[in-house]
Amino acid sequence: MKLTFWGAARTVTGSMHEVEVHGHRYLLDCGLYQGRRREARERNAHLPFKASNIDGVILSHAHIDHSGNLPSLVKNGYSAPIYTTPATVDLCGKMLPDAAYIQQKDAEFVQKRLQRRRRLGQDGSLEVVEPLFTIADAEGVMPLFRKARLGERVEIGPGFAYTGHEAGHLLGSMSVLMELEEKGVRRRLGFSGDVGRALLPIIKDPEHLPPVDYLILESTYGDRLHKDIGDISDKLAETINRTCARGGRIIAPSFAVGRTQQLVVLLNQLMKDERIPAIPIFVDSPLAVAVTDVFREHVNDYDSETYGFVQNGEDPFCFGRLRYIRDVADSKAINDLRGPLMVISASGMCEFGRVVHHLRNTIEDPRNTVLITGFQAEHTLGRRIVEKQHEVPIFGEPVRLRAEVVKLNELSGHADQRELLEWIRPLARGLRKIWLVHGEEGQSMALARAIKDTYGIETHVPHRGESVDLG
Repeated sequence: MKLTFWGAARTVTGSMHEVEVHGHRYLLDCGLYQGRRREARERNAHLPFKASNIDGVILSHAHIDHSGNLPSLVKNGYSAPIYTTPATVDLCGKMLPDAAYIQQKDAEFVQKRLQRRRRLGQDGSLEVVEPLFTIADAEGVMPLFRKARLGERVEIGPGFAYTGHEAGHLLGSMSVLMELEEKGVRRRLGFSGDVGRALLPIIKDPEHLPPVDYLILESTYGDRLHKDIGDISDKLAETINRTCARGGRIIAPSFAVGRTQQLVVLLNQLMKDERIPAIPIFVDSPLAVAVTDVFREHVNDYDSETYGFVQNGEDPFCFGRLRYIRDVADSKAINDLRGPLMVISASGMCEFGRVVHHLRNTIEDPRNTVLITGFQAEHTLGRRIVEKQHEVPIFGEPVRLRAEVVKLNELSGHADQRELLEWIRPLARGLRKIWLVHGEEGQSMALARAIKDTYGIETHVPHRGESVDLG
């Protein structure tokens, strides 16, 4: 039995870990790595193994940093099952083709900009690359999915069975208990996926895993403590009211899957309570529109508060001043509107998609606000904005950042250090070792020290490509 860490090792994106049992090889997640364009392209395009040698994939949830390189895996010859929850399958059915489409359109946009530069005799060093995969590649993933509900034990190969448990991170997200057996040796391996927080809008609270021998644990916020979730509505209302008072716009880069829907539910309630002005609010993301329809189909996965909307005959994702945008022409028309308004648009880390265009047209005006609602990985445009750099590169050109920047940490879908320590508490007595992944090095190291100080458990932060024997 062997475990190898291929992604999200000392970084946050590109989650991918390999488990080998009885000579069969399985992946836990197959996510896109996001960061510097050239490095991301190299890592995503060149898998560290032969795709046809992988015998199965267990997918913790649908976010692109966990699912987004499945099309590349299939494109390179993978044809075995992909195991996950029903909601995750439905979300991936919208997300993966959209990821291919966005790559194609962004490549076309950069190509046009490069050609224009060359015609004007300007620097032509902007790099243009082909999309990683096509829409057809993304659609080729769907027949491989095998649905299993949380709590259902699934045997996926010799000496390998798993059971999913509620992770509380995203609709359909799961933590994974794996039962491994080889040559008479039995091991129970846990994979946290992304651990959410209690009381987040829409989704249920995270569950603890049953006892395990070893644990792969995320560490996104390994050295931080979030503010109380009860502060979310107050801070959101204050930000909107302050921006509207100066006649500005609020641009909210947001993950189309999960975060957008949470924002909409919060805004719905704020409008009902008349705590914010009745400004136009646009969800400008075809993917977010499609994903919201998927959310509507999985009401049994809601928490009790959101399910209350359904019981009252209401749609939690719809209210009077809210408009969902699909067409490019309607997206562009937002720039011509006057007066305060709010735009929620993907991608969440500002690396691609329509939000980049909205930021290009917004961030040089100090009346406006950029509302950051999620984690921003190193080297992304979103991270540069959070750091309030004087100039940020957009489409290869420097743009002055003069808009107000507000970070809404309370909506984070990742548990903080204290919450992660509490999540592993029921497991601590029997744990032999913990490996920390899905965290920048400083975050992982800080959490490792906290685990050691609290529970005395051996905790390691692996490097990419590092392997360990579980026998």
